[in-house]
Amino acid sequence: MRTAVYPGTFDPVTNGHLDIIRRSAELFDEVVIGVLHNSAKTPLFSVEERVKILEKATRDISGVKVVSFSGLAVDFAKQCNAKAIVRGLRAVTDFEYELQMAQTNRVLAPAIDTIFLTTSLEYAYLSSTTVKEVARFDGDISEFVPEFVAEEIYKKMGRPV
Repeated sequence: MRTAVYPGTFDPVTNGHLDIIRRSAELFDEVVIGVLHNSAKTPLFSVEERVKILEKATRDISGVKVVSFSGLAVDFAKQCNAKAIVRGLRAVTDFEYELQMAQTNRVLAPAIDTIFLTTSLEYAYLSSTTVKEVARFDGDISEFVPEFVAEEIYKKMGRPV
């Protein structure tokens, strides 16, 4: 079985993330979405909430599993018996950071490759940070995330849905 992991914070999951997940699921038998618990960050949603949101958002995509993890993505990939780590690229600035991480991971685990998928053009501008900022200022985020995710964000921010 060809397994890949797609690690990230996913706070919140965006349509851009879902695009990468769908495309990854076409390339691999199993895609394990790793929801990172990073104690250095203060996310909008808890790890458990992000896992539940991603499970709901990906329930129609076969071969996808959602789990939480902490630590290095390459160690998470090893635990999942994955042969690849999937990363989405929006711009050249993403590439510089992701290339450095991929090279580091290659030293740590030579048997695990990093696969870069360029984001579909309609999502090239999109980030979880942007979604949260627009929502904080009462903007419409319906084009950025699934409808139920938008509702969860607004609820979390104390805004009427």
